[in-house]
Amino acid sequence: MTDRPKNPAGNKSRKAVTEPAMDLTAVLASKVVGQPNVISVVVPYVEMFQAGLAPENRPVGVFLLLGPTGTGKTRTVEALAEALHGSVKNLLKIDCGEFQLEHEVARLIGAPPGYLGHRETQPILSQQRLVSVTTEQCGLSLILFDEIEKAAPALTRLLLGVLDRGVLRLGDNTVVNFEKSLIFLTSNLGSREMMREINPDFGFQPAGGAEVRQNLTGKLQSIAMVAVRKKFSPEFINRIDHVITYRPLDAESFAAIADHEVTNLQNHVNTRLGSRCFGIDVPFETRQWLIERGTSPEYGARELKRTIHKHLTQPLATLVAKNQVEPGSRIRVEIAPDRAGLVLRSMEHGEETAASHPTILLVDDNRNLLQFLERLMAESGWELVAAESASEARRLVAQRKPDAALLDYMLPDGNGVELAQQLRQTFPNLQVTLMTGSLLAPEEEAICEEYDFPVLRKPFLATEVMSQIRSRLASLSSGAK
Repeated sequence: MTDRPKNPAGNKSRKAVTEPAMDLTAVLASKVVGQPNVISVVVPYVEMFQAGLAPENRPVGVFLLLGPTGTGKTRTVEALAEALHGSVKNLLKIDCGEFQLEHEVARLIGAPPGYLGHRETQPILSQQRLVSVTTEQCGLSLILFDEIEKAAPALTRLLLGVLDRGVLRLGDNTVVNFEKSLIFLTSNLGSREMMREINPDFGFQPAGGAEVRQNLTGKLQSIAMVAVRKKFSPEFINRIDHVITYRPLDAESFAAIADHEVTNLQNHVNTRLGSRCFGIDVPFETRQWLIERGTSPEYGARELKRTIHKHLTQPLATLVAKNQVEPGSRIRVEIAPDRAGLVLRSMEHGEETAASHPTILLVDDNRNLLQFLERLMAESGWELVAAESASEARRLVAQRKPDAALLDYMLPDGNGVELAQQLRQTFPNLQVTLMTGSLLAPEEEAICEEYDFPVLRKPFLATEVMSQIRSRLASLSSGAK
């Protein structure tokens, strides 16, 4: 007869810690928009913990997250809690704005014996609190010190021992162990200087592009580090594993956030209303309207979320409160005729659902390029129609009626300029972009200028294609005023 394990609970916990049950990078990429560099830094520390190779006598990782407001600093930690534990609630969040005075910091560790109210004061950073935010699936505690620059200097002094040795001594002389913790510090230090760099008060902003964006990211990092060194002591900074500067969000990121918000709203309606739930149809043009009015470099994604809440969530709640929505029906959200607001109406039986993403026609006889662009656009949820010749493109346009077309200049049965001209004459709202690796003839340049056909010169970056098409569709949406 074999002996049973003496500590089955401990074995279960050990298995949960060491078993990498998910592709964490893919999960976080779907939840955190526009910050791939952040994910690539944080995920290896989680995998190191899951493998049982985290360092001893210190936290698993310590990160200082910097950048303009609304770029996703707090959202990153919340998304990690969702991915590892299944809920945002599995996160110990400390709002440092509540500890701006020296004596307030005592609430974190509890008052020592002899002080009035010692027994009634429960410390916030206790071992029980750390364990309470873990789950059977993962034994890693996530701790967030939000807006650390607002806290009294006593808090950063208190954290020196935690970040260095992974332990904290409470007021009652008990010790809290942080060896199984990831610690995140967020800060808006340098955000004003960053905004001046992004939107200068005078002068000219350079045109977009990967090189310009990379230079901007480097400048923002330098600005952030200067602000950090002015605020914190060298020994505090030296205990941080990574200082990560968040990039300002671009059009692609805002579009993805809008899609996430609409999806979350639909899921919320389904969950809260149950059998009385209904569908929400938000066409691509409406989403562009929300993005146009709800985005700015100054406020980031927060402004977009407020715009969606004001123009979509609240009007839907009013219809539900007045019993004006039939269970199982669909509500279409359309732009008002004066484009000043949105109009919500019930869809009639048999009415087709409007496309929530654009349909793009790709015309090129280079199959490798076609496959690459198809994969790229599919990742953004765009519907794709591919053709290798001008005749095939004309047939597909008549059948599918795409929102935009990306045409190669050299085609087996013609050239892209002639095809673009024909398509625009037949479909005036079709947004056409040309791709070419050679110079156009003067008369063809004149046609492109007359019809407003932008030209992408090969080779080009993938982001340039997406940004060009999205800007054309956005201009069409705003031009319908």
